[in-house]
Amino acid sequence: MKLLVRNLARNTTEEELRSLFAVHGTLQSCTIVMDKETGESKGFAFVEMPKVGEAKVAIKTLNGMDIDGSKIRVKKAEETAKKADSDDAE
Repeated sequence: MKLLVRNLARNTTEEELRSLFAVHGTLQSCTIVMDKETGESKGFAFVEMPKVGEAKVAIKTLNGMDIDGSKIRVKKAEETAKKADSDDAE
């Protein structure tokens, strides 16, 4: 299941995010979206967890948690996000 993690502090690292989600199960990938021009975090990330049950527990546990001074929001990523990614590639 692909999860969208929003409202990340700009200084949160992928390693911190991995550690946070790994407690709840196996991670397939973890990617903080970066601004191409500045190289800084855009404040959101995608985390993929292959087991739906583990992903649901991660959502329930981590949504609203305070990380680096920001209250993060975690939810299932919408399918339209994949379409937007493919549109960018054209």
